[in-house]
Amino acid sequence: MHLTAAAVAALSLALVAPAATAAPPQPAPLPTPEFTDVEVHDPSHVEADGEHWVFGSHLAAASTEDFMTWEQEANHVTAENPLFGDVTVELAETFAWAESDTLWAPDVIQLADGRYYMYYNACRGDSPRSAMGVAVSDDVGGPYRDLGIILRSGHRDGEGMSADGTPYDGSIHPNAVDPDVFYDHEGDLWMTYGSYSGGIFSLELDPETGMPLPDQGYGTHLTGGNHSRIEGASIMPDAESGDYFMFLSFGGLDSDGGYNMRVARADSPAGPYYDAEGNDMREVRSDPDLPIFDDASIEPYGTKLMGSYLFQREVGDPGSGIGDGYVSPGHNTTYVDPETGEMLLIFHSRFPGQGERHNVRANRMHFNSAGWPVVAPYRYAGAGLEHVRRGDAVGRYRLIDHGKAITADVARAEDLRLNQNGTVSGAVTGRWQVYNKDRAKLTLDGEVYDGRFSREWDPTAQAWVQAFSVQSAAGVSLWGSALAPMSDAEIVAAVSADLAGGDYLGDTSAVVADLQLPTEGTHGSNIAWESSDPSVVTAEGAVTRPAPGDDDGAATLTATVASGGLTERVEFDVTVLAKVEQGLAAHYSFDGSLEEAESRTAEGTVTGHRIDTTGGQVSYTGGVDGQAAVLDGASGIRLPDGVLSGKEYSVSLWLNPEQFTPYTTAFFGARDENNWISLVPQGHSGVGGNTLLWSGATTYYDGDAGSRIPAGQWSHMAFTVDHGDVAVYLDGELVHAGSGFPDVLTTADGVFGVGVNWWDTPFAGAVDDLRLYTGALDAADVAALAKR
Repeated sequence: MHLTAAAVAALSLALVAPAATAAPPQPAPLPTPEFTDVEVHDPSHVEADGEHWVFGSHLAAASTEDFMTWEQEANHVTAENPLFGDVTVELAETFAWAESDTLWAPDVIQLADGRYYMYYNACRGDSPRSAMGVAVSDDVGGPYRDLGIILRSGHRDGEGMSADGTPYDGSIHPNAVDPDVFYDHEGDLWMTYGSYSGGIFSLELDPETGMPLPDQGYGTHLTGGNHSRIEGASIMPDAESGDYFMFLSFGGLDSDGGYNMRVARADSPAGPYYDAEGNDMREVRSDPDLPIFDDASIEPYGTKLMGSYLFQREVGDPGSGIGDGYVSPGHNTTYVDPETGEMLLIFHSRFPGQGERHNVRANRMHFNSAGWPVVAPYRYAGAGLEHVRRGDAVGRYRLIDHGKAITADVARAEDLRLNQNGTVSGAVTGRWQVYNKDRAKLTLDGEVYDGRFSREWDPTAQAWVQAFSVQSAAGVSLWGSALAPMSDAEIVAAVSADLAGGDYLGDTSAVVADLQLPTEGTHGSNIAWESSDPSVVTAEGAVTRPAPGDDDGAATLTATVASGGLTERVEFDVTVLAKVEQGLAAHYSFDGSLEEAESRTAEGTVTGHRIDTTGGQVSYTGGVDGQAAVLDGASGIRLPDGVLSGKEYSVSLWLNPEQFTPYTTAFFGARDENNWISLVPQGHSGVGGNTLLWSGATTYYDGDAGSRIPAGQWSHMAFTVDHGDVAVYLDGELVHAGSGFPDVLTTADGVFGVGVNWWDTPFAGAVDDLRLYTGALDAADVAALAKR
């Protein structure tokens, strides 16, 4: 790849040239925020001695003073967790009833006696068999002392009646999980709870003891039922209006589950709650005549605040990476500053291209003119509302439409312009205005959206930007994030420089798969491509690899960047590697070392708990054939980069898991953090926890093995990929076949690991006889490898 001398000169001049028109006056500069992340799934907030704590599933906890820099205080249900003396003993009755060894989302509140009460719960997971109890501590960080179980669900025949005196029915009775405890405006104490199953319920509690008042059964039904995917209720009382806002999460929590946050409001803590369209949330439930987890029946309801989205970074935009966004954000809590009235929505989220990695996030909220909360488009960075001058709001924006759907699709930003004359153009048309200092109103295709302008920190651009969050009476939220103004010369120069940097085409000196050639750049600029030899690589990026033994192919790709009549050309020298003979590319027998058996490639290296860390350890034990590698759940093995590439490959290995943790990988391969394959012994809830060949995250694929491999014994796993066709084998038998498997291994420098990736808990157990092949093995080949 190279630029002509003229191009370099033009590029340099353009990058320093002033914009054609002066940008409007900007507000006073704000400080650059600093962030520290923590993992607390399903966070619940409590304030203690000037600190803010969140507690979540799996007995996780974290603290902060500013909602930006967090400290992990606890994690994982083990005897060493500081929140209890020994939680495995203290809550043994709860674990026994729920038939589980972990805890789900708790809530902690400080009662009038000054002590902290934790409402904990455990659930079997594949059924609503759960137990909820209360524990107490003098200190918010524990240790907590159990006061006993207060609710049970999932009763079986012979175990007595449910809390309301009738046989337990999971379609109408609640799952006793996800508590949220709060004081109403009169000082009475309440708890909402429930997940899927019979829906969300409300119980009144004794403010002195924190225990449910007698004779309530399961309490008052608020919403959901017939196993609708609604959970994580959190109530925010609003002192000014006297209303109560019930936040809910719809959908499934996994990265492909479509989790999204919604809100309804009532004038009483026990409801009834209504959404922005006036729908009574008590009537929202799945259709019992449709298959379980019927989302279509519930997705029109609730005022939707946010779902999965991406403010994608276009070629030429500032920063690096794919952009900023959330995937399956949800299970929130709230905080209202008693002095300023500032509101925060606190929740967990996954992220585009990062699988199941999750962190706590806090975003600011404001009320719109209709009294509904709207959520700022970026995480809280310390800035407050400002008087927005009309000229500050004029410009080009990236628009996110959150819609009302429950979907795994990540909403991508579209182009929007707020014009000086008050019109809106771009992906939608209409009119806009700023009023009452910071209020925003957009009328788009006849629908009015009302909300707030605010200054937000864009982490991709590393800059403060003008943003807006608006909402319609139909409960649809739109977000906008402004782009810095650029002249056509600056646009062409920025796009050309970004292309020349190599992040988009990668290493063009060793191409093994089709190239993704971008056709759009920042501010709506265009990128057109041409090839000197379409038989090697076409102008659309399609690559033809020479046959094994032939010379590598060579061609030049030329990109023409255009904006407003200005153009610039960028050239790339492309070498397409010839195919290699199909066969065994690497064999790791793990007979006392990580060496490759025939020195075809380099040996493996020991990692820490992530594929790019060190400090772990690998031991050896008796395996299927000779010895096997033992991974301790905190270590992994990194294989040589590029050990596999192309569209045809196979992987075969023996696995003996010691334990199962969700999303843990046994074998992992990736082009980058946004394109990966993972053989997962315990898959996500969408496949019922079955063993899974999983691919993401630009395009997801679930290769469900139909069952989960057993712990404590050897199983043979293999999968083959052949130009998008995929086959998964368990103990030599075909258990999954499909098409449309993503092209992930499209570079010669892919990253590979055993038992470890960039995000999830490492594998614990033994691995033996890992074989990697170029080309797709047939069923007979796999059956032979599965013989012991």
